[in-house]
Amino acid sequence: MNIKEKLSTLWILLSLNYIWNDVFSLYFVPGVTEEAIGFTGGSWVAPFAFAVIIETAVVMVLFSRILPYAMNRWANIIVGVLHTALATWSVIEGVPEPFYAFIVTAEIVTTLLIVWYAWKWRKLETEK
Repeated sequence: MNIKEKLSTLWILLSLNYIWNDVFSLYFVPGVTEEAIGFTGGSWVAPFAFAVIIETAVVMVLFSRILPYAMNRWANIIVGVLHTALATWSVIEGVPEPFYAFIVTAEIVTTLLIVWYAWKWRKLETEK
C-alpha cells in the first residue's frame, strides 16, 4: 500500500470513529439527544463549526489521494494536528464516558499516525 492509500484509509477510519462516537453518545449518554435537538433554536455557529471540522476529515479521504506531493503532505500534517488537538481537548474538558474516551483514544492514535506518515513521507515514495 502506498502512502496516499495509507493516509486516505486512515482518514476513513477516523471518520468512522467520529460517526460511531456520535451515535453512541446520542443513545447512551443521558440528555445528549435533548441537547442536540435543542441546538436548533439559537446560534448556528457551533453546529457549523462542528460541520466544518468533520468535513475536513471527510475531504481528506479524497485529498490524500489526489493532491500533489508537497500540498498533500502539508495538508495531512496540518489537518492531522488540528484533529489531534480537538480530540484531545474533547476528553480533557470534563470526565468523558468510558466508551467516549476509548473511541477518542483511537481517534488520537489515528490522527497521530496520519501526522507521522505525512511527516516521514518523502517524494520518492510517491513514485513507487
